[in-house]
Amino acid sequence: MIGMQRAAVRFSGFGRRLNQPVITHLMATALAAPDLLSLAAGFTDTATLPADPIREVVDKILRRPGPPESLQYGTNAGRPLLRELLARRISQQDRNLSEVCATDNLFITNGSQQALALATQVLCDPGDIVLVEKPTYFVYLDGLRGLGVHVQNLPLNGDRRLDAEGLNAWLDELDRQGELGRLKAVYIQGYYANPSSRTLSEAEKECLAEALRARGIFPPVIEDAAYRELYYEAPPAERSILALDAFAEFPRLYLGTLTKSFATGLKVGFGYCTDSEWLNRILFLKGQQDFGTGNFSQAILEEVMGGGHFDRYLPTLRRHYGQKMQALNETLETEGLRAKEWQWEVPSGGLYLWLTGPKGIDTTIESPFGQRCLANGVLYVPGDLCCGAEVETHFVRLSFGVLSLSDLREAGRRFAKAAVNRGH
Repeated sequence: MIGMQRAAVRFSGFGRRLNQPVITHLMATALAAPDLLSLAAGFTDTATLPADPIREVVDKILRRPGPPESLQYGTNAGRPLLRELLARRISQQDRNLSEVCATDNLFITNGSQQALALATQVLCDPGDIVLVEKPTYFVYLDGLRGLGVHVQNLPLNGDRRLDAEGLNAWLDELDRQGELGRLKAVYIQGYYANPSSRTLSEAEKECLAEALRARGIFPPVIEDAAYRELYYEAPPAERSILALDAFAEFPRLYLGTLTKSFATGLKVGFGYCTDSEWLNRILFLKGQQDFGTGNFSQAILEEVMGGGHFDRYLPTLRRHYGQKMQALNETLETEGLRAKEWQWEVPSGGLYLWLTGPKGIDTTIESPFGQRCLANGVLYVPGDLCCGAEVETHFVRLSFGVLSLSDLREAGRRFAKAAVNRGH
């Protein structure tokens, strides 16, 4: 009956831990203010999306004789040819170590985000520990909190590289507490990380493996390589965890995507898993959720990769993002940010600038600085969202993926105005 009080829904522990994703809030903020220039969303540039090759490929697929099998459901693991092409590509990137990559170990997902979520869900219970970099992908941090997982940051030294001494000290303390068994996974971003745009050196990866092996523990290691293809000039020399001998005893999951490097709207990513039981559990859960990533999107990308469209498109995309990075970087330089003690490294790939603010600044979105930026018509990702366990409030992520060159320069001027003027 209308007006009758309804019984409250009784949620699971997982349901009670859920909050609105941070990315949803940031997108809503941007949409609510049409004149706001957003340096927050990690979107790709709509102007670069490959409409012509996709149109050509779709026409080819639909003109084939016989029933259009690509419009039917596909398999849970993904189309065999696409999986073969992706496995071959990983092998080539990792210095042609073809023995590393077998097609049966590779599966297709709705973006690499789904692979990351599935892999973590089958590993972790509430109270378990996942080791992550600092900073790290804040959407993943939201997912870990929803699972009730404790996040621990990999310690860094003054050069913001992996601190072997700090890592060993933390592992020793965990051992003394009898809780090494709670460490269920390690998550790293190997190439042009979100948000830092940093690439992990092979030495850092090997240091991590050695610290764990020395204690007789071999937790699953996840390497997120979503931005590996988005270098501006030269490809990264560092090999992935699939090719490094230091990780041979570890269960490994390598994640990639064709969204950032080709078409985000097709929403196709992939995972390569070295452990058959872990892979089976991931696919069991995936089958319960969607029993197969969109078959038509996969068919398009199968033709795009097999027909050479992907490799013809990438050089233009890389130059484009390199120009956009330079436009934003030069604007911040020209507007005097470094003179006001803001610091950042100029990346060689990816979609982000990671800024360290001057001592004492608070860059949280509710802070006076955050409100000045909004008043100036510019939005950013506050760095505290990316920090995991040890929150710091003087970092900022600026994304240059979606705005045009002229809008990027204007957004940079607006941000610099808020950063340079009126103190902190």
